[in-house]
Amino acid sequence: MKFTPAEIQGVLLVDPTVYTDERGFFCETFQARHFSEAGILANFVQDNQSGSRRGVIRGLHYQIHQAQGKLVRVTVGEIYDVVVDLRKSSPTCGKWTGHILSAENKRQLWVSPGFAHGFYVLSEWAEVIYKATDFYAPEWERTLVWNDAQVNITWPLADGAAPVISRKDAQGCRFSKAELYE
Repeated sequence: MKFTPAEIQGVLLVDPTVYTDERGFFCETFQARHFSEAGILANFVQDNQSGSRRGVIRGLHYQIHQAQGKLVRVTVGEIYDVVVDLRKSSPTCGKWTGHILSAENKRQLWVSPGFAHGFYVLSEWAEVIYKATDFYAPEWERTLVWNDAQVNITWPLADGAAPVISRKDAQGCRFSKAELYE
């Protein structure tokens, strides 16, 4: 496995070693020793999976307490995965980074606790799986609105069309009003 730091500390791109032959492929998507050697001492407690059609944005979600570290990967299709740093003490607080994850590139994204996370579906259909380091706690869940002008995420919207978003995500708060991590 290859671990590459993203532009923001606390976010790593994880590229597994992929073995291919005439039958198909094999790769390890998680191996505790490799992750530990890369400085990720995560204890995953929950796996989640979602399926979404082209043009859907899910997020930007975070839990202000019981903050979740996430290891995100795509098993079908392709997404543009985005994280926003919400750590007050971080020099990159309010900054974002985005990366293409796909079933084809098999790339994963490690997101430390302290970030809002969301994605935009680029393919006709995408299935996203992520491991979380803490349990889902709806009472602590918060949503940062996807199109906040201050954060200014450059989403690769298909033909400039408005994304499909849930009512909850559409009502997310602006960065200027968001609860941040200490």
